[in-house]
Amino acid sequence: MILSSTIRRSPQVLRRLLLNSGSIRQQQNPLLRRGIHATSVVNGDALDMADTFSRRHVGPSDDDTKLMLQSIGLSSLDELVKSTVPSNILSSKPLNLAPALTESEALSKIKTMADKNKVMKSYIGMGYYDTIVPNVILRNMLENPGWYTAYTPYQAEIAQGRLEMLLNFQTLCSDLTGLSMSVSSLLDESTAAAEAMQMCYSLKGKKNKKNKFFVSKDVHPQTISLIQTRAEVIGIEVIVGDHSSSEVDSGEYCGAIVQYPNTYGSVESPGESY
Repeated sequence: MILSSTIRRSPQVLRRLLLNSGSIRQQQNPLLRRGIHATSVVNGDALDMADTFSRRHVGPSDDDTKLMLQSIGLSSLDELVKSTVPSNILSSKPLNLAPALTESEALSKIKTMADKNKVMKSYIGMGYYDTIVPNVILRNMLENPGWYTAYTPYQAEIAQGRLEMLLNFQTLCSDLTGLSMSVSSLLDESTAAAEAMQMCYSLKGKKNKKNKFFVSKDVHPQTISLIQTRAEVIGIEVIVGDHSSSEVDSGEYCGAIVQYPNTYGSVESPGESY
């Protein structure tokens, strides 16, 4: 069954299976040396696991490596390391590591470790809470390979698909709020707030010499902290106060941030405090 499915996928994979099983020897067949991947490693034992990380994720073959080393006047990778890494930080002893696991073995071990985790109820609040994602979004977006394989499938992360998701989310926020701009961070809520502050300062602060930015005291404390850290570096004065009693539109601020719902879970309508 394995052989027949491999034949349908690629004749090159079949050649590698034949090599691994010992039917054809690499030394006798130089044309089959590389197989389907540049780093195909021929195993002498047909029962050896073939899904090794190095074979799939390290590009150059042995011949490619020798050619690149020759072009820079070196004979081995060890010589390359010794010529680039300072001797005072280069260890002369081999690393005390366990034998490398294959991809399937690593996944199995990680799952065994993860099964020991206990999922507790979180009451910390302040942005750290679970969310309910509708099934229609799970099926059509988060679980849809089209979002994260259409651009750069060689990447371990889904960076490119996530960029498009964030762009769509930003556009949705602009449509819902009627605002001409919105920003959705690549990282977290606090970073998004700091990026919004920098955008406000770039648009209004530098030209009009407005270096004050207002932050509501009801914003998550970790968000306020990150805003203050980023502001200190670029010369913005952060004013933290009560948004319901502050004159945010007085003209002295380059921008302001108010959280909805706030860090205490309060949802305020425009008629109450804003």
